[in-house]
Amino acid sequence: MDQCSFDVVIVGAGLSGIGAACHLEKNNPDKKYLVLESRDRMGGTWDLFRYPGIRSDSDMHTLGYSFKPWAQQKAIADGSDILNYVRETAAEYGVDKYIRYGYTLIKASWESGLARWELTISRVEEEPLIVNCHFLYSCTGYYRYDSGYMPDFDGVENFCGTLIHPQHWPEDLNYSDKRVIVVGSGATAVTIVPAMAKKAAHVTMLQRSPSYVVSMPTLDAFANRIHTWLPKKLAHRLTRLKNIFQQMLIYYVCKKYPDYAKQTLRKLVIGQLGHDFDVDTHFNPKYDPWDQRLCLVPNGDLFRSLADGSVSILTDRILKFNERGIDLESGASIEADLIVTATGLDLLPLGGITFIVDGRTIDISDAVTYKGMMLSGIPNFLIAAGYTNASWTLKCDLTSKHLCKLLKFMDRNSYGYCVSNCSGDMPTAPVIDFSSGYVERSIDRFPRQGARRPWRLYQNYFFDLFAIRFGSFRNRAMKFYKLPSKEKD
Repeated sequence: MDQCSFDVVIVGAGLSGIGAACHLEKNNPDKKYLVLESRDRMGGTWDLFRYPGIRSDSDMHTLGYSFKPWAQQKAIADGSDILNYVRETAAEYGVDKYIRYGYTLIKASWESGLARWELTISRVEEEPLIVNCHFLYSCTGYYRYDSGYMPDFDGVENFCGTLIHPQHWPEDLNYSDKRVIVVGSGATAVTIVPAMAKKAAHVTMLQRSPSYVVSMPTLDAFANRIHTWLPKKLAHRLTRLKNIFQQMLIYYVCKKYPDYAKQTLRKLVIGQLGHDFDVDTHFNPKYDPWDQRLCLVPNGDLFRSLADGSVSILTDRILKFNERGIDLESGASIEADLIVTATGLDLLPLGGITFIVDGRTIDISDAVTYKGMMLSGIPNFLIAAGYTNASWTLKCDLTSKHLCKLLKFMDRNSYGYCVSNCSGDMPTAPVIDFSSGYVERSIDRFPRQGARRPWRLYQNYFFDLFAIRFGSFRNRAMKFYKLPSKEKD
C-alpha cells in the first residue's frame, strides 16, 4: 500500500476498534476507512493476555456490542470466547479485510489548510508509510501492550525458580504440582489464583494490601430466561438495559453510602468464607468501595479455593526475594517453584502517538477532554475511552455512533473540520479518578477533564446517552470550519 487517503483511520483492532469499524460499515458505507493494528493479530487485550483463567470482569451483555447480541449462556465469559466474539463480528460485518497488521502509528500531523491528517506509520521490517485521512479515531485503550509494571523488588535475581509477569505468559508453562506465589491483589491476581490452583500443588496469594472482592454468577438467569420467550434483539436490549441500571445503582450506592457498602461487602465475604476466616485482614481495604475498581470472582471461585485449602492468602510486605522464594517484613518466608508478579500494568496514553497540529507539537497532558471523546485543540480526532465504573464498551459504542452522525452532519454542511476549544481559566482534574497504583503512576501524562460540561466526565451512561446521541453538534465549545471548494478532496 503506497501513499493513500482515507476518510477515517481507526487505530487498534481490539474490542473497541472492531466495533468502530462495524459502526462505519453499517452507518457510513460511503466512507473509506482503514484499521491499523500494531500487533500481528486481532483482539487487543483478549488476544494479548494468555494467563490461566483470563475472563471478563463485566457481563458480556454490556461489554459486547449493542448491535450484536451475546448469544452464549455464560454472561461472565472466558477470554477465548470474547476473542472469538470479536473475530466473528469482524468477519460478519466484513471489516477484517480493512485491517493492516504490524502497522504502528507513530506520528500524526494535522494541516488545517487541507483539513487532513498526515500519518507516519511504522511497519515491521519495512520502510515507514505515509497515509492521509480526514478523521483519526484512537481505539488503543490506555494499557501499554509491550510491557507490564514490575516493582523494583530487592533480590529478584537471587530467585532460582521461575518468575513471570502475566502479560508475558509462556504458552508452554507447566505448573502442575508446583508451589506457586502470586504477588498482587487486583483483578489479574484474583483471576489467576483459583485457575492455577486446579493444577498447582498449592497457590499463595501474597498481597501488600487487600481489595474489595465480590462473587457474581457466570450465568445471567434473567437473560437466559427471557431469551426463551422473546425475540433475540428485544431480549438483548432488555438484558443490556437491566445490567446497565444495575451497574450504575451499585456504583451510586458505593459512592453515596460507603460505610453501608463496606459492611455489605464484608458480610458477603463472610458468607463465603465463614466467621473463622480473618476477613478484616485479607478482604477489608482502607479505601472506600469504588475508589478503586471492585474485583469480581465468578461463582466465588477464589473463595472456594481458599475454603478447600488449595489456596492461602497472606497480607504482608515483601522484604526481599531469596533463592527459594520471598522473605516478608513480618519475618516469615514463603517458598515457591514459580512466582507470578501480578503487580499491575503500565498505562500509555493514546498509544504513544506524537501529535502535531499546524506545525506545533501537542502535549496531550495539557488537553482537556470534550464529552469524553475528543481533545481540546486537536481537530478531527476522537478517542474510544470507556467507563471505569461500568463496561468499557458502553461509552465506546456511544462514541462510534457519534462519529457516524458527525460525519454525516459535516458532509451536509460542507464542513472540512471541527475542533473543540477549552477556556484556559477553567479548573481541571485528572481524567481517571481512581486511587489505584497503575493510575497514580501515569496519570500526569494523560489529558484532563474540566469542571463543567461538556468537559467533565460524569461516568454515567444515561447522561452520556442523552448528551452525546441527542445533543446538538453546535455549541460554544465546538467550532466547525469550511474550506474553499478548490481545497476540498
